[in-house]
Amino acid sequence: MIEEEEPLTEAAVRVVTEVWGLSGRAERLRGGEESAAYRLGEYVVRIGPAGHDPAQAEWCHAIAAHAARAVPEAVAPLPTPAGATLVRVGDRSVSVWPYVAGSAADEPTAAELVGGARLLARLHRALAGLRPPVRPRPAFQETGLYGEPPADAPELADPELDRWLAAFHVAHPRRHPLHGDYHTGNVLFRHGTPVAVLDWDEVFTGAPEVELAAAAAEWADYEPGPAKEFAAAYHEAGGTAGELDDETTAQLVRHKIRRECAYFRKAVSRGDTHDDDALAYHHDRLALFHELRP
Repeated sequence: MIEEEEPLTEAAVRVVTEVWGLSGRAERLRGGEESAAYRLGEYVVRIGPAGHDPAQAEWCHAIAAHAARAVPEAVAPLPTPAGATLVRVGDRSVSVWPYVAGSAADEPTAAELVGGARLLARLHRALAGLRPPVRPRPAFQETGLYGEPPADAPELADPELDRWLAAFHVAHPRRHPLHGDYHTGNVLFRHGTPVAVLDWDEVFTGAPEVELAAAAAEWADYEPGPAKEFAAAYHEAGGTAGELDDETTAQLVRHKIRRECAYFRKAVSRGDTHDDDALAYHHDRLALFHELRP
């Protein structure tokens, strides 16, 4: 994964001190493809993606704050004295979050897989009744989700998938906010128990089945057996998504793969380079998109 190299500038440090009253030595944390995070004692200073709309970030932060009131593992930003959750510094936003000690389950154990599924179910229940205003601009995952052919992934054009997605959403009208990026890197564990859900940048309102299918596949490393175990644990914990048959799972996962492909193209277009592992992963996902076609 490409990590954003945005430094914690003097201007950002000054804002963090003046607005949130924090100071001290900052330690760069892992992760972040378009953003960067630094630990500052018991807090994390996050430097947001360049050029992103602050209204969009505030919208996502409000969803995280709502989730955190019911789900302690949901990490939400600290408000400023004025009630905002970020301050603009140049073309980036600066926000402050609680620091939670833990490790991402890059290769989750059976217990971590079940724990991640149950946590997702609790998040969905917590967000099920929330009716936020329309997101200031669509999330990246929403492109093509409702059947419109996505122009940013031409090599994966698939009119049959487009028609299937349109029909699926007619038949599944339930919508509520979703985390939007519920993969193993955004959940921290301690001793096999999930303790934090991070990175709420991709929140959007959608059918919960969309997130369940994508999360089950990713947490199971695209293996059908563990993916079904993830979905079963989610449903046992009372998640809001309906049951997923094999075709529904495959088609929703194919949508997610198509968005990953589009993101890869976006990264290349802005000048990012990818190592051999990242290129191999990309080509594997392209092949899987075709293999999963029902």
